[in-house]
Amino acid sequence: MYLMAIGSRGLAAAAAAIGVIALTALATPAATAAPATPAAPAAPAAPAEEAPIRPGVTLDTAGAGTCTSNFVFTNGSDLFIGQAAHCAGTGDATETDGCDSGTLPLGTEVIIAAADGSKRSGTLAYSSWVTMQDRGETDPAACAYNDFALVKIADTDAADVSPTVPFFGGPTGLRTTGLTLGEQVYTYGNSPLRLGIELLSPKVGVAAGDEGGGFSHTVYTLSPGVPGDSGSAFLDGDGRAFGVLSTLNLAPLPASNGLTDLAKALAYANAYGGVGTISLVPGGPFTTSPEGVSPMALATPAGPALGDA
Repeated sequence: MYLMAIGSRGLAAAAAAIGVIALTALATPAATAAPATPAAPAAPAAPAEEAPIRPGVTLDTAGAGTCTSNFVFTNGSDLFIGQAAHCAGTGDATETDGCDSGTLPLGTEVIIAAADGSKRSGTLAYSSWVTMQDRGETDPAACAYNDFALVKIADTDAADVSPTVPFFGGPTGLRTTGLTLGEQVYTYGNSPLRLGIELLSPKVGVAAGDEGGGFSHTVYTLSPGVPGDSGSAFLDGDGRAFGVLSTLNLAPLPASNGLTDLAKALAYANAYGGVGTISLVPGGPFTTSPEGVSPMALATPAGPALGDA
């Protein structure tokens, strides 16, 4: 399999490797730690439609690249927004093994490009890549597919946070079971390659198989996740959070994307991350048919013959 991490540091390589794919994406019509008793959870306060900090805003990790945020998390006292660990990577876009790829350290500043146009300063508080390298992780599935990080949101910005995913809403909870072939999935990406055209951000897709004992899910969407979409949130048909966009797959299923399983990534973080017991913060109501949006704009891609992976 040929994989490419798709933070913005992979823009040049991706342009050369997937020129037609990138143009298609732009032209597509709209469409295990001991349990702890946490303190009172930090609760986001801003209304979803007004919140400057929310899933889907872009995150710029100093010295690395720009990616899309996924979900909001808490350890009971602090708020975090998720991104892909490779968004702090320092190597080539083809370096996707978290156990030996270069990465920036914890404590690195991450600029949150808030929805109101302001820039907020966050901090890289957890990285699966940093943690696996510190531990000397040898599990090949974890090394290949555990691509998850947490950015601590400043306490002064907590009132400006909403956990609701734009367009579709949710998450309604965390999915802890695998996906079935052909199951519909929903996502919201915010790559600079989309030129700020908001209607290109929401996408519907289908599950095309799992790898690494369920640590990774392969999906097809109407237009593939491209550089800058890394870290994007993925929801199932019930609005449950299940995946984080990690790679663009050029073979054996061209133009498919690889996702890190969120439940497994969170379990690893809680066992070894040292940031407390992290839990997903639920968002607002979920819908697969947003009001005023044509069903044709959310067509499910056919993809390859499922099971051919």
